[in-house]
Amino acid sequence: MEAIEELAVQPCTSSLYLRPFRLSYRQNGTKKFWDFMRTHDSVSILIFNTSRQCFVVVKQFRPAVYMCEIERHQPQVFENQDKESFPSLENPLPAVVGVTYELCAGIVDKPGLSLEEIACEEVLEECGYRVSIADLRRITSYRSGVGVTGSRQTLFYAEVNDQMRTSGGGGQAEEGELIEVVEIPLGESMKFAYDETFPKTMGVIFSFMWFHNNIAPKLPKK
Repeated sequence: MEAIEELAVQPCTSSLYLRPFRLSYRQNGTKKFWDFMRTHDSVSILIFNTSRQCFVVVKQFRPAVYMCEIERHQPQVFENQDKESFPSLENPLPAVVGVTYELCAGIVDKPGLSLEEIACEEVLEECGYRVSIADLRRITSYRSGVGVTGSRQTLFYAEVNDQMRTSGGGGQAEEGELIEVVEIPLGESMKFAYDETFPKTMGVIFSFMWFHNNIAPKLPKK
């Protein structure tokens, strides 16, 4: 996962996932504009394995996170952002600075499938568990990236057990996905959520808190 080589930054003239726009408008009599990007909505799934009393999350390299760290340490890389060429990345940071812990998730890009069906597909592809729509509980939906994309993410909860695991997961290699499945023991989950040495999304923190408030009190006492 961390064998990242031949890094090169270049302008993005087209994308399958992002479309940049500028909105001009008048607010309370003042003329304004705002740059934003349209992208897909998404689903995410909090997975709890009842056989081993642990959360199942994923770990992967995120280029955007990596480049944020690059800019923090090597700001000169983005100084020529309006030009056609960027300086080469000399002495790049180790790839681990771009690796994050996340909920199992996926974009909503299949018009013929419901959010629940897409969520089931993502659980199988990324984490190797076969779940049905009946296994899903919708927690809530919320806006992410409100200053840039404004996309909607819908969060589900699914309980699984060892018998429901049919593969090792890892994502779809043919689409370039390289995902590591990670188990977080229930008893260590809140410590993990607030440990900044493990880079993670807000979805992980929020969903762990939701679980401890709504599911954990109903678990059988040991």
